[in-house]
Amino acid sequence: MPRSSPSPAVQTGHVAVRTELAALWERLAPFWGLTPGAARLLAGLLAHSGPATADDLMLELGMSRGSVSMAARELTDWGLARQEREHGSRRLRYAAETDLERAVRSIVATRKRREWDPLLQELPRWIERLDGERGSESTALAERLREIHSVVSLVDTMAASFLQGGLVQKLGLKALLAAARSKRRATAS
Repeated sequence: MPRSSPSPAVQTGHVAVRTELAALWERLAPFWGLTPGAARLLAGLLAHSGPATADDLMLELGMSRGSVSMAARELTDWGLARQEREHGSRRLRYAAETDLERAVRSIVATRKRREWDPLLQELPRWIERLDGERGSESTALAERLREIHSVVSLVDTMAASFLQGGLVQKLGLKALLAAARSKRRATAS
């Protein structure tokens, strides 16, 4: 469905920023592992001060109802959004996860589960198979796979520590977030 939102040049204020944010988030989606529609919806939700209905999001973001529904499901699976029912109604409202630490943890946990865990499961099996073969190609590939396994294992260990709170305390993520907030306040003054 073509986007029905006016171009940013015609829009002003928060509407223009919301539109530009959604377009940028959509372009960055592959970097984070999200579909473009989910990233666009996340940007739209972040631009709201509270939960928004699917109808509001459809109009603001130029997405179909089905696209909003699928993107909301994806964001919920990632832990980046939640859905709630309007009191006394069947209508759903969607809200972004605004706790940045929780959002970062959700992204790391999902990426770990989808990308690193399968690698760590398969690499030892492949290395074992190659170790049983003779030849320079098999030996070279087994060595490369061992290197990949070492790096992915290290990253996986760091991710697991981060998810359990270990690296957060060591790296001071909470302190970094607090510093960023105070810098933002100081800049705004």
